[in-house]
Amino acid sequence: MSVHLLWGEDDFLLREAALEIVGDVQPRELDGSEWQGGELSDLATPSLFGERRALVVTDCKALPAHAVAELRAFLTDPPEDAPLVLCATVGERAKAPAALSKLVAPVGEVREIKVTRRDLTGWLLGRARANDVALAQDGAAALVETIGEDPAALAQALEQLTSAFAGERITADLVRRQFRGLGEQHTWDLCDRAFKKDVVGAMRSLQSLLESRADPLMILGAIAARLRDLLRVRSLPERLPPKEVAQRAGLRFDWQVRAYREQARRFDVDELVRLHLEVVEADRALKSGGSGDVVLPVLIASIAGTPVPV
Repeated sequence: MSVHLLWGEDDFLLREAALEIVGDVQPRELDGSEWQGGELSDLATPSLFGERRALVVTDCKALPAHAVAELRAFLTDPPEDAPLVLCATVGERAKAPAALSKLVAPVGEVREIKVTRRDLTGWLLGRARANDVALAQDGAAALVETIGEDPAALAQALEQLTSAFAGERITADLVRRQFRGLGEQHTWDLCDRAFKKDVVGAMRSLQSLLESRADPLMILGAIAARLRDLLRVRSLPERLPPKEVAQRAGLRFDWQVRAYREQARRFDVDELVRLHLEVVEADRALKSGGSGDVVLPVLIASIAGTPVPV
């Protein structure tokens, strides 16, 4: 099977899955919004030198109409030895783009790429095994607790630990030693202050994290994880008991429900959705080379804003 439509919420996971599909082939990578026309011609034409070809298209929801028309014609008879991987980033609880799914399903694979909150520890352990890294169960759990739920930030943190403790078994103690600079100004403290609209305290906490050389992507991952938690909690009826809310929202502790309900009440749903879009933009900015000490203060200011009575 040479045609794949991968969809999910996380750009990093989608790209990793795409590169796994093409294997040792060096693909051409293209953002859907940059489609000019004729990008599929290389796949349809045999190489003079016999090398395999592959095309990975990210952000397929941004493909223009003429690109979809080209795909429709191409998929009537796609070549077997030239992988085409389409990646579509969707919002929470959204599905694969219907038009693309309809095109790909008869001739290829349509697959959701997802790592749930509960699966992050197992995902890290599997990633470590694939790279011959000795990661202990408690080390994986400590990484998620310390870094947050963003897969890209977790992968980067694992690489950092592998370099810092080459050949050693990575335990929870080593994770805490490596990231001890977070100290009391842990990312959860930053999130608590920001979503309580304590703008001064949040900025102070952020500055402490940046001065301790915490990775900006890791900080952003923690903010994104907290925001997703608040959206889930905000969407559930207030009458539900904390234990049931924790189960439905994927939280580990009842006390989180009480704290997150208090924070979520400070925002209406539209505000939380807007902030989610701002987190996505901040992620793009950081991954495009933006400076953490510029991108993150703007985001924190937008979250904390002016205190609102509860």
